[in-house]
Amino acid sequence: MELKRVVVTGIGALTPLGNNKNDYWDALAKGVSGAAPITRFDAEKFRTKFACEVKNFDPLQFLDRKEARKMDPNAQYGMVAGDEAIVDSGMDLEKINKDRVGVIWGSGIGGFTTFQDEVMNFANGDGSPRFNPFFVPKMILDITPGLLSIKYGFRGPNFATVSACASSNNALTDALNYIRLGKANVILTGGSEAAVNESGIGGFNAMKALSERNDSPETASRPYDKDRDGFVLGEGAGALVLEELEHAKARGAKIYAEVLGAGMSADAHHITAPHPEGDGIVLVMNEALSDANIDPTAVDYVNTHGTSTPLGDSGEVKAIQKVFGDHAYNINISSTKSMTGHLLGAAGAVESIASLMALERGIIPPTINHFTDDPDIDPKLNLTFNEAQKREVNVVMSNTFGFGGHNTSIVFGKYNG
Repeated sequence: MELKRVVVTGIGALTPLGNNKNDYWDALAKGVSGAAPITRFDAEKFRTKFACEVKNFDPLQFLDRKEARKMDPNAQYGMVAGDEAIVDSGMDLEKINKDRVGVIWGSGIGGFTTFQDEVMNFANGDGSPRFNPFFVPKMILDITPGLLSIKYGFRGPNFATVSACASSNNALTDALNYIRLGKANVILTGGSEAAVNESGIGGFNAMKALSERNDSPETASRPYDKDRDGFVLGEGAGALVLEELEHAKARGAKIYAEVLGAGMSADAHHITAPHPEGDGIVLVMNEALSDANIDPTAVDYVNTHGTSTPLGDSGEVKAIQKVFGDHAYNINISSTKSMTGHLLGAAGAVESIASLMALERGIIPPTINHFTDDPDIDPKLNLTFNEAQKREVNVVMSNTFGFGGHNTSIVFGKYNG
């Protein structure tokens, strides 16, 4: 069968850099860091005392008080970003066939704060099993697509994807394929994460995964820098409306870009460490290019996973060189995690939005906090250090990788009719 073409017609973002897509993009383009001392709890006894938190967020500005109380912050973030994307898409919810509209959402952990708080309350109590009646629905990560479908009446495919930090890219990939195969006309997709709490910071500290640069949080996330010492935990949500091309054209929708293709692979190597030769990363980027039916030389920008970890950054860059060959020197490469921190399961969605905005605006967001070259990384590559760069952008690739060896790549291109 002939696959249907899929385009992006709506975007929503709630991030450590801004609580909507425009503020998020403006901060990205200016090279602003979202890292600061933690305000969610007293982090004085933790090895890492900072994170990239969502700022000035009041759920009651967006949600009914009674409903907000039934949601973990993870779901609250998803509802806000999802609503912005729906409004941005310009869909007339009274006219579309809601049987053909789905929600596919990604999260690596889900209702982490709810789970932590309920267990701590039980442990600190008298042993009586007093739990919030909404404990389970607040905790499960598939509640966000459920809540979004209930709000808008969308009765199409509805589920959550879980692949650690690749979760929302997997959601986007599934949404792409469901529409391609004619299973839906429109899918609201993306991801959310809210892991800035005692368990999140403590757990990642125990793994020695987080930066401990407490004296300078704003410079702690430094992908590709010789002195990088781990990632900075972030939180938030990103949402995209994916739509079958003819359906979008028929209603006169604004089209941000076409989703050209996607790839998925596994390292099959280690629970947390990347493959030393980058085999899974090479495979996933080649799969994405093949699925998009484009030559590697068509790619102008790669938004990398780039977490600011010693092994991950250099391995991904070497994989890019294997896939793109000499063309790697013509590509802009950057890690927006240098500004947002690592949003875990929401990373793919917010970074896809950064990629789409780069495509639309002709501006490559920078990799900030570069101070010292890493001798293990080719200095001739354009890693877009410290300042945004203007260039014509026609095709972008966005990579995300997750614990367990999950790899995803998505390719977006300018829509040319």
